[in-house]
Amino acid sequence: MSEVSTFRLYVLRAAYLLIAVGLAFMVWPKMIQHTDAWALKYGDTFGLLAGVQVLAMLGVRYPIKMLPLLFFELTWKSIWLLAIALPLWRANQIDPGTAESIQACVMGVVISVVTIPWRYAWAKFVRESGDSWRWSTRNTQ
Repeated sequence: MSEVSTFRLYVLRAAYLLIAVGLAFMVWPKMIQHTDAWALKYGDTFGLLAGVQVLAMLGVRYPIKMLPLLFFELTWKSIWLLAIALPLWRANQIDPGTAESIQACVMGVVISVVTIPWRYAWAKFVRESGDSWRWSTRNTQ
């Protein structure tokens, strides 16, 4: 089994803390003081980001158990950059708001790639056997 060093655990905690603090300042003020029109247009997105923020706080305490949150961050930001930002860039249609989103997503991708302990992730999420698909009485203790 591949172990994660103490230094890497602190790096993971720092990444979760960065996500939690950054989203706390960005998301919660808008979630608390919103208009009905805003809620209809952006409520689902900001609700999802609020959930990520809360789970990132758990990552500070449980950095390894919350690795799927970093996988989610890496995945959705990469998809957004490829499916939304890249076509807009190719069409020369990047406005200031989109440029800001691109910068934030690129930073998120870089932080995720640098922070995730890839050797451990490979050993645990790819090489190791998955959970059983059948219910077993041995697992009901």
